[in-house]
Amino acid sequence: MDLKEKALYVCDALEKEYPLAECTLTYEEAWQLMISVRLAAQCTDARVDIVTAELFKKYPSPKAVAEADYEDLLALIRPCGLGATKTRDVQASMRKLVDEYDSIVPDDLDTLLTFPGVGRKSANLIVGDIYGKPAIVCDTHCIRISNLLGLTGSKNPEKVERDLRAIVPPKRGNDLCHRFVLHGRACCVARRPDCERCCLKEVCNHYSETCVQ
Repeated sequence: MDLKEKALYVCDALEKEYPLAECTLTYEEAWQLMISVRLAAQCTDARVDIVTAELFKKYPSPKAVAEADYEDLLALIRPCGLGATKTRDVQASMRKLVDEYDSIVPDDLDTLLTFPGVGRKSANLIVGDIYGKPAIVCDTHCIRISNLLGLTGSKNPEKVERDLRAIVPPKRGNDLCHRFVLHGRACCVARRPDCERCCLKEVCNHYSETCVQ
């Protein structure tokens, strides 16, 4: 099969394996997702959810975060690691959101990329999950599994995004990336993949090269 056919096979197989595809971060509003995904850099989603539960209770709006005392905000964010950097980015992005966008998170990638601390992964997640637009969220699971499957030959996130956009149906890209995360945690674990029970082993380059004798 060619790459587009393989991509469809992967979408179908993962959809059957993980029917519910959704973000693993807990949020209710778009601005909360913007903060959560920034805090998730080099931190587990579980830890972020613990931190944001308290953060969003204490600061229930973008304006409240923007006007928060820096040291108080830092104390809340510090458990996520890189506390000073993340706190500066979070507060600066909320100030920009309040001052320039009336607290409404933009719905396009280019605008989102102008916000402090928002990269392509974060911007894609926001436009995909919040606005239902075509999106490819290239996190570590997406990059690693896409390479194992031979859907891309690059480890560069932007190149992987371009490669996947070229072969994955636009309406299925966002859910596919969520399912890559679920599959990476449940089966295709980096250091101990359970290849024999993998729903993708028939089209996986790694399986055919290392597991089939």
